[in-house]
Amino acid sequence: MKRVVITGMGAVTPVGNTAGESWENIKNGVNGIDRITHFDLEDQKCVMGGEVKNFEFPDKRAAKRLDPTSQFAIVAAHEAVADSGIVSGENVEPTRFGVYGGSGIGGIQTLEGQIRKAENRQDCKHVSALMIPMTISNLIAGNIAIEFAAKGPCIGVVTACAAGTQAIGEAYRNIKDGYSDVIIAGGAEAAFAPACFAGFGTMKATSTSTDKDRCSTPFDAERDGFIMGEGAGFVVLEELEHALERGAHIYGELAGYGSTCDAYHVTMPEPDGSGAANCMQLALDEAGISSDEIDYINAHGTGTPYNDEFETKAIKMVFGEDTKVPVSSTKSMTGHLLGAAGAIEGIFCVQAINDGFIPPTINLRVPDPKCDLDYVPNEGRSRELKCVMSNSFGFGGHNGSIVIKKFAE
Repeated sequence: MKRVVITGMGAVTPVGNTAGESWENIKNGVNGIDRITHFDLEDQKCVMGGEVKNFEFPDKRAAKRLDPTSQFAIVAAHEAVADSGIVSGENVEPTRFGVYGGSGIGGIQTLEGQIRKAENRQDCKHVSALMIPMTISNLIAGNIAIEFAAKGPCIGVVTACAAGTQAIGEAYRNIKDGYSDVIIAGGAEAAFAPACFAGFGTMKATSTSTDKDRCSTPFDAERDGFIMGEGAGFVVLEELEHALERGAHIYGELAGYGSTCDAYHVTMPEPDGSGAANCMQLALDEAGISSDEIDYINAHGTGTPYNDEFETKAIKMVFGEDTKVPVSSTKSMTGHLLGAAGAIEGIFCVQAINDGFIPPTINLRVPDPKCDLDYVPNEGRSRELKCVMSNSFGFGGHNGSIVIKKFAE
């Protein structure tokens, strides 16, 4: 089996338009959440969100042919590829260069806009000929593959809020098993469309707080739902010998991946946490380590009453009732980027290892007796990190966990 390392990272998030800027703000506990500006909030139950700020796609002409989801994805992928130094046909064989792109919802802004256009004009003649390629989720990976001449596997991963993590995990397995040398992997989401946003609100999944410091409150006793975010995160995964041969900078090693399904309910996690626990254990087993060797967990930590309680149970099942492992939710700062969440959180884990710093869970003020782990409240900590875990759990019971190690030859 091959070893798989991370040689490039790129991100567009509510706290920064690059991976570096996003991480610096995460380290400093900067809150990227505020009142939504994308559309009229009349009748919306939730009015807060983690919007990307000051973003402009570099090619204005191309932007007209791309849903914001793909725009975010391409910009994040460009940063990751430039960071890695990978060039198709020069230092990687094109047919061994792939893309795995995750998304929970895909081009929903385009879809809603085109439906409204057809309804308002009472005919379909004015619907864009590009509606379908701008909407379908596989074009997140497809557009990136076209951009970088990646002619190997091109896979769209659509597993709700686990998609970003599972895209990275499935890409890791592809390289580990020897099918590819380099894969751009991650996720993107831009779901701030009125009906989509309202759908989460009417199902009571999102917070109704209008206070930016009390709306995304993972593990807090007063939490009342998640806050939606938008953006993208992509990494360049590379087979170790391939990376060493070309002298690539290595940020870390992807060492294990777990994927399970609760098979319980369309939206609610399994109450005893066993599905998520099994997922974490599988990632540890593949990495060949015990739970005692994990120095930090970036939790799914959405801020919904059920998720945070059940994830706490799951962590205890794997790490022990009295575990002292630090756990934090960076969603307290970014909001929940749905299918992109796991990708940017995986990037934060890599950066945490490289900087020796555990990011905080901000807005955690009121302790919840059912959530009694060390959630690194409000301020991050300097600490040497050799091995970390990132969790993502999605509607439909999809669970994904990855283990990332500090690189050592």
